Amino acid sequence: MRFIVTCKLGLESTVAFQLKKMNIEVEKTLDARVYFLGGYDTMAKALLWLRSAERVLLEVGSFTASSFEELFEGTLALDWKQYLRPQSRIHVNGKSAKSGLFSVSDCQSIVKKAIVENLKRAYRINTMSESGEEIIVEVGMLRDEATLALDCCGAGLARRGYRTYNVAAPLSETLGAGILLLSNFYPDTPLIDPMCGSGTMPIEAAMIAKNQAPGLNRSFAAERWHFIGEDVFAPAREEARDSITHRPLLILGSDIDAHSIDLCKKHAKKAGVMINWAVRPIEQLSTEWENGVIVCNPPYGDRMMNRHEVERLYKLMRTTFDSLKSWRVNIITAMNDFERVYGRRADRRRKLTNGGKVCTLYQFSQRDNERRKG
Repeated sequence: MRFIVTCKLGLESTVAFQLKKMNIEVEKTLDARVYFLGGYDTMAKALLWLRSAERVLLEVGSFTASSFEELFEGTLALDWKQYLRPQSRIHVNGKSAKSGLFSVSDCQSIVKKAIVENLKRAYRINTMSESGEEIIVEVGMLRDEATLALDCCGAGLARRGYRTYNVAAPLSETLGAGILLLSNFYPDTPLIDPMCGSGTMPIEAAMIAKNQAPGLNRSFAAERWHFIGEDVFAPAREEARDSITHRPLLILGSDIDAHSIDLCKKHAKKAGVMINWAVRPIEQLSTEWENGVIVCNPPYGDRMMNRHEVERLYKLMRTTFDSLKSWRVNIITAMNDFERVYGRRADRRRKLTNGGKVCTLYQFSQRDNERRKG
């Protein structure tokens, strides 16, 4: 079977890396999508372990559809009986990009009608009660190509289950994990997030360090599918629990806001990780750890702070981070002229999106900075 993993633009390589690390065969990688092949046991493993993906979808079929009639006929021709019962409650989600069929609501309606008609013929019935379990169908239109899939997740993969309180402009769990993976964070690497907000990146780092599956403490829509065996998820969860390691974590999350740190402690407890937390302004950042990684999601100057305040903060960040000679620095921001304000060109840049905003992850090696100064 073919599965489609959706992710934020810029995180495709991290998703493909995670799948290969799980010995899952990656078929191809496209913008914001990675395809893999496997069975339901492979699906369960991907759902439990993928850190930087948004959703996992089971492809039912794809076909050319340049008109609503072709969309209806193509959907009607697929084998829906293998997934849906006469009483199945069908919910259709949709998206369209660069397609003549730009009305998502029309696409959803047509797909739903075609599926219902398909099932009436397959089961030889006149009506469907839709009183049973809900199965989510995803219709994706890209140019003249329609892809129909079942949503394996239900709630998106960012919903780990530990973040029940939020601060202003929180970073999603999947993006936080993606930044850590792009920053080459490893279990034995010291890590500091000096503006940790609700604690997303330190908690995600702790789960990586412990080899704790991010989906271990939540459920998935696929667990309620009648057409897969009850023994699919149980062994995958047991294996995930057995994979957890216990080690000292050199991870610090700090923030100037005491309320944020209180929330961080609650989130960490719910996630099952022990992390160092501190209330402190960024100019007081110091550590005896060496050769670590700094990750930072500072205000962008829109929802939090004005432009003048953000520029002052970024200059203060530069001074503070430069004092940590052996540390690698990773800063995500939507400010277009960040490097000018920060006062240094990044060694690497990666385009990402955060909350619908186009952002850049700026990566700095302090050792390279020292060589340039020398």
